[in-house]
Amino acid sequence: MSELFDYWQLLLVPLFFGLGWGAARVDMRQVVHESRALPRSYFQGLNFLLNEQPDKAIDSFLEVAKVDSQTVELHFALGNLFRRRGETERAIRMHQNLIDRPDLEESVRLHALSELGQDFLKAGLLDRAEEIFNKLVGTSFEDDAKRNLLEIYQVEKEWQKAIDLAREMPNLASQQQIAEFFCELAAGEIMRSRSEGARVFIESAMQQNRKCVRGSMLQGDLLAQEGNPLGAIEAWQRIEQQDPAYLALVAQRLLETYRKLERREEGIALLRGYLEHYPSLDLLDVVYQLVVESEGNAEAYRLVRGELQRNPTLLGLEKLLAARLPLVEPEVRPDIDIAKSIIAGYTQRLSRYRCNNCGFKARQFYWRCPACGGWETYPPRRSEEFDQTL
Repeated sequence: MSELFDYWQLLLVPLFFGLGWGAARVDMRQVVHESRALPRSYFQGLNFLLNEQPDKAIDSFLEVAKVDSQTVELHFALGNLFRRRGETERAIRMHQNLIDRPDLEESVRLHALSELGQDFLKAGLLDRAEEIFNKLVGTSFEDDAKRNLLEIYQVEKEWQKAIDLAREMPNLASQQQIAEFFCELAAGEIMRSRSEGARVFIESAMQQNRKCVRGSMLQGDLLAQEGNPLGAIEAWQRIEQQDPAYLALVAQRLLETYRKLERREEGIALLRGYLEHYPSLDLLDVVYQLVVESEGNAEAYRLVRGELQRNPTLLGLEKLLAARLPLVEPEVRPDIDIAKSIIAGYTQRLSRYRCNNCGFKARQFYWRCPACGGWETYPPRRSEEFDQTL
């Protein structure tokens, strides 16, 4: 629908230009005179649009642009349309042709430069886009340029540049987003075993957002890396006060840490308490694993059955059959195994995280959606937990 609107926008530019539509005082004789001066290609384009042939219409409007070099707005309209359609090379040529005109007004040249930067950004030519947007800083297009620069820095993982720019212009990014930028820096330092740098960035993230769950997760990871398992457990447990839905993301970490401390029973009690108050499929997976190891298949089966009664899902049913399989008679196992395999094939599509902003689904959890770029738009719950089918 939006693309169709773009096509009809093309009509307005030469129409307004040719008919003198912007001036209410123009008499009809003047309108008729100017309409006759419109190139024949324009009317061909209009005819193609009316007959739902947009590609031919674009070709006709391109002819108008070639014949009449003054149709600046038509150049912009066509360039934007090409970019929306993914034809970035044509969009780049259209806007570059405008910039190369020696007689172009400075305001129009800056507009064309801004559009060219967006063409490069859409085409993935980030270095060229960044160069152009930096040129626009200090002009009337500065705000848009910096907004695009912030997007480029995030794509290129230039987190310090993103932080500096966001602090310079507070309206560009929220405190939550800036905290995520610091978390990205902290995660990089942890990967490189640079404890001091990681600690500084984590503290900065927490200063930006006291409820930064990722900051607590990273702090726990850092303490675990430094050989402080009790401190790590304390950091991860703090997530319950920040946003308990994210406890599922640290459940496996807690499990491994309690194992190393040889405090399995304490870990089971903690995680079962989380499962009781904040049920989730990921949390159930971890608790199920713990119960099988420590209490056996029968208790694990009772655990899963109770959870399935509270929160009926196909993923939970698959887990129930897996727990039941070792407990039944050998001659029954093939039937249960077949049912489990059928359900598993279907639940592969359900066992995904889903972005609240754009609906993009992924098998792994993301702090930033790879589709729309939103931060913390992935709830830490599988999609079936939102669209239950049982």
